[in-house]
Amino acid sequence: MSNKLGPLLLLFLSYAAGQSGSPAAPPPVPGQNPNGMHIYIWAGLKSHQPGQHDYPQFLADWSKILTEHGAVVDGSLHPPNAADLERTDVVVIYKGDAGYLLVDGEKAAIEKYVKRGGGLVNFHDSLCGPEPAYLATLLGGAKKHGEVNFTLEAPIHYAVVDQADPIMKDMSDFTILDEAFFNMTWASNPAIHVLATASIPPTHSAGEHKGEVVPQIWTYEHTLAGGQPARAFVWMQGHLYANFANYQIQRTLLRGIAWAGKKPVDELVNYVPPPRPSVGAGAPSTAAGRTP
Repeated sequence: MSNKLGPLLLLFLSYAAGQSGSPAAPPPVPGQNPNGMHIYIWAGLKSHQPGQHDYPQFLADWSKILTEHGAVVDGSLHPPNAADLERTDVVVIYKGDAGYLLVDGEKAAIEKYVKRGGGLVNFHDSLCGPEPAYLATLLGGAKKHGEVNFTLEAPIHYAVVDQADPIMKDMSDFTILDEAFFNMTWASNPAIHVLATASIPPTHSAGEHKGEVVPQIWTYEHTLAGGQPARAFVWMQGHLYANFANYQIQRTLLRGIAWAGKKPVDELVNYVPPPRPSVGAGAPSTAAGRTP
């Protein structure tokens, strides 16, 4: 029997080598740009009401969106470990109260990553935790868990502060239904670069803070002691998951992610995938006429 299997095995290995360039190399992922920036999505378990804080759906949807825009994407419902961070350009965080893990068990790994220049992107309440002063050193701003420092669901009207910033190419002064935070702890040396603000709407929870103008979108360039310059991009909203699909917001987030990864700001927005190869002679095909 071994005499018969030997030639078949050699034939298979020869075919595999012709497809991948090496018998040991994994096959390329269809539709993935192998040269794209590496993004890790750190999501979390669903919380709040339907349509709100849908962290698992974000992981599912944006792993596809970012791949379609030329990124190489990894992610999970837990923080990236040291091995994950070694091959990551940007960590995108959309997970409630992520500040607790950034302060406790994941602090050393995240600090090492940021010190080598790794980028961070934060959406909504990921910047909430027990030690906002520390978290602000990574993101530029943070809020303390347990304080009433949120508007609850309300009309949030953006006022674009820096229209000349390339991240804000598609953003205008418009209103979305979402949530904004106040009573923030801000980094001061250096300070954040504000891209857009909002006036806190007069909700019951806002109280005397109504009318305060608070940054809602910003960038933060900083250097941890002993490290290299690093970047963070923050969008304060995301309470209502549907807002991630807003055209202006989505393109702004794509640019913010690229910027945080020290890539050309339009790298993700302007990515054009190569044409899919047609089914050629000798190529395996499915019943629908597509390559598997």
